[in-house]
Amino acid sequence: MKTSIKSGLALACAMFFMFSCEETTINPENENDTNGTTEIPGKKSKSTGRSSASIGIVGSEADVSRTTTQGTVLMGGGNDVDEAIQWMINKSGGGDFVVLRATGTDAYNSYIYGLGSVNSVETLLINSRTLANDPGVEATIRGAEALFISGGDQYNYVNYWKDTKVESAINYLINTKKVPVGGTSAGCAIQGDAYFDASNGTVYSDEALDNPYNQYMTLQRGNFLNVPYLGNTITDTHYDNPDRRGRHLTFLARMNKDWGMTAKGIGVDEGTAVCIESNGKARVFGSGYAFFLRQNGAGPERCQAGASLDWYRNRQAVRVYKIMGNSSGSRYLWLDTWTSGSGGSWQYYYADRGTLRISY
Repeated sequence: MKTSIKSGLALACAMFFMFSCEETTINPENENDTNGTTEIPGKKSKSTGRSSASIGIVGSEADVSRTTTQGTVLMGGGNDVDEAIQWMINKSGGGDFVVLRATGTDAYNSYIYGLGSVNSVETLLINSRTLANDPGVEATIRGAEALFISGGDQYNYVNYWKDTKVESAINYLINTKKVPVGGTSAGCAIQGDAYFDASNGTVYSDEALDNPYNQYMTLQRGNFLNVPYLGNTITDTHYDNPDRRGRHLTFLARMNKDWGMTAKGIGVDEGTAVCIESNGKARVFGSGYAFFLRQNGAGPERCQAGASLDWYRNRQAVRVYKIMGNSSGSRYLWLDTWTSGSGGSWQYYYADRGTLRISY
C-alpha cells in the first residue's frame, strides 16, 4: 500500500492550493490567461443577465442558434489536444461554447476561441449544489452548442452536480439537442456509465490489484451522465502517468462482480483524445495512446475483499485494442461492436494473483 505517498500528496495539495490530487489539468497554452485578467481581443465582461456562475466570456454575449452534430470527447489530461477541440467546434456549427468547472479560472475561453470560429466561449464555475440548481446556470448550459468539462477533482462534479439541474442540462445537450460534449481528466472520468468517483481520494494500481474492495475503490454506475456508446463502460485518464492499467482492469472486475456487467473501459494517455462520432466511430487524436478494454468471456476467478485480484482466464481475461493517436484521427475503433478497427493492435490484460500481466 502507498499510505505514505497518499499522505504526502494530500499535504502537498493542501499547501499549494492546487487542483485535486486525483485529477489535475492545466494546459500550459492557457496559463497566461489567469482569472480573466488578461486583455483578450473581443472579450466582454459578464453582463447582469448572465448566471452567477459565469466567470468570463469571450466573443458575443448575444445568444445564437446553430445546427449541431452529436459527438463525445474523452481527453486524457495534461496538454489539451487542439484537434479534438477543433473537432468539437466543427460540430458546434459555430455556436456558443460553454466550459464547466468546479475550481480554477476562465483560461479555456481564449484558448478555445482561438482554435476556430465560434460565437462565444463562456466558463461557468459551479462549486455548490445551490449553483448547480440555479435556473440561470441551467439555461446557459441548455443554450450551448458545445460543452466541455475541465479537469479537477471528479468528486466535486459528483458531489455538486449529480441529481441537479446541471446534470439534467448536460444530459439534455447529449441526448436531445445532440451537441458535441467532452471533457478532460476529471471531465472525462465522469462520462462512463460506471465511474470512479474518488470520494475517498485516488487509488493506485497496486492497491486496487492487491484488494479490489479497499477503501479507495469507490465506484458508481448508471446514475449520472448518459453518453452514447459508453454503456457498461468506465473511463480512465492520465493512463501513462502514473500507470493506471492495473486499477482500470480492477474496475472492470468489480463491474462484473458487483453488477453483472460485461464490462468495458476506455483509457486515455495524457495529450491524447478519443473523439466518438455519432455513428460510434472512436477516432484517436494526439501524441499518446488510447486503450479500449472489453471483458473477454467469464469474469474474475477471485474478486473479493481482503484478497488480491485473480482474473486469469487462460491469460485472456480482457481484450484490449491499443491505438496511437495522430493529428488527423485516422486510427479508430468502432464502438458499436468493439471488434473492428484500424491502425491499432490487439493484446490481452489479465491479473495473476494481484499482478497485472499482458499477453499478445
